Amino acid sequence: MDQSDSNNDDWLADDDEPIVGQHAARPWRILVVDDEPDIHAVTRLALNNVTFKGRGVEILSAYSGAQGYDVLANENDIALVLLDVVMESDDAGLRLTKRIREDLGNNLIRIVLRTGQPGQAPEQKVIVDFDINDYKAKTELTAQKLFTTVIASLRSYEGLQTIDASRKGLAQILESASNLYQIDSLKDLASGVLTQIGAILNFGTEGVLCVMRNKSPGVTDDPMVIASTGALSELEVHNTMPADHAWAPGIAQAFREKRNVFGEKLDVLFISAAHGHQFAVAFSPPWPLGDLERSLLSVFCDRIAAAFDNLHMFGQLRNTQEATVVALADLAESRDPTTGGHVRRVSNLTDGIAAQLKAAGKYPEITTPTFMSLVGIASILHDVGKVATPDAVLLKPGRHTPDERIMMEKHAAIGETVLARASQMVDGVSSLSLGAQIAGGHHEHFDGNGYPRGLKAQEIPLAARIVAVVDVFDALLHSRPYKDAWLLDDVLSYLVERKGKQFDPDVIDALLAFLKLEKPDWLTAGDH
Repeated sequence: MDQSDSNNDDWLADDDEPIVGQHAARPWRILVVDDEPDIHAVTRLALNNVTFKGRGVEILSAYSGAQGYDVLANENDIALVLLDVVMESDDAGLRLTKRIREDLGNNLIRIVLRTGQPGQAPEQKVIVDFDINDYKAKTELTAQKLFTTVIASLRSYEGLQTIDASRKGLAQILESASNLYQIDSLKDLASGVLTQIGAILNFGTEGVLCVMRNKSPGVTDDPMVIASTGALSELEVHNTMPADHAWAPGIAQAFREKRNVFGEKLDVLFISAAHGHQFAVAFSPPWPLGDLERSLLSVFCDRIAAAFDNLHMFGQLRNTQEATVVALADLAESRDPTTGGHVRRVSNLTDGIAAQLKAAGKYPEITTPTFMSLVGIASILHDVGKVATPDAVLLKPGRHTPDERIMMEKHAAIGETVLARASQMVDGVSSLSLGAQIAGGHHEHFDGNGYPRGLKAQEIPLAARIVAVVDVFDALLHSRPYKDAWLLDDVLSYLVERKGKQFDPDVIDALLAFLKLEKPDWLTAGDH
């Protein structure tokens, strides 16, 4: 646009500072819908050098109402449409206006009707009946007036966009915070943070990094990569943040100054959690962040810090719970020193089999994240009821008499009763409630010939069916006062022979799959 044409209106675009950022600012996108090619050419010429808030203008073209609709249906960031009224029909522009607002549900885009035939669509009626923002005769839209109309429309669009983005951003933060509080793994939580930041900023998660530093006394404070996306994923493999990485100085600055850092090539969010943990989330968005986006991220950082604090407290409670369970198991195991680490091996193998079942798509309604995180530790309690078994019976090296057998078998029901009573003090599924299922059901047989209730097949809780296999597997694989350790192949033959009788076929298959994938040292840690 020639400077002389717009001197009187330059103030419209100059009242705000240009946006300064690390990338070229996205241009304002304007769609011209008109069946006259000359109108497109003149409009491009008039708006060629227009800038508003440091952003230029990109002109898109459509030559009919139908083409205009197709463009708008596929492009969601058009700020303004300069729309002819009469094209393929006398009211094509008016029809498109209704479709924009009603069919596309786009109430942000500014619509300026332009007509070469004012009498065809009277201005007063059009302004009242249609959701448009201005109505101009083509003859009155000089370069100067077009400039004024475009800048006023862009300012209006920006205001509405800010309000809408704020509403969506706050809604996203509330939803994100709720989701993050449900995550009980540090890496999972960090990955969730990266995903949510990409969603809030609407640029995805390509190239986002989460680094942790622990400032607790006596702990090294070297930054550690705990989550990453895109091309940065390779950093997560090595855990450490390379000192020569291009992002290292920006991340170091955020840690040093304990604040968010928005730079020319990198944005870094600083998050301070409890107990000395600090986090930095680094990313390079494809456009500069505006004040609203920065403000939303600051609010989100506060929620993330609270989520990390909750995660730490949850971890402490879980560690306490696990320590209590181990103490109970050690108490029971101390009665029979010949079992030597049996419960810990049972715990490890139970976790391995559960993972195989989940990977095979078995019992998806049972193998929930909660089940997977608790079943191994709960399996430690499978023989806790033996604390009530007399030493003369429990430690007898030979075969039990029928009466002794009855007394010995009572440990399953006793363990279940004690653990079930304790589990009532905890809401939902816990290691105690799963432990009760395991204690009471790990001597049941798949065909119904086990004890104490004679349950069969799916009547037996999955956790108990897993431990039934693991308990026998480990007992046979290791020596006892009344028997020598068996060879692994003999143990497996014994289990497979009882598949579908004593043992759940799915669990046997999962055990074999686990052993085929890996053979941990602890499987053969006993005496042979």
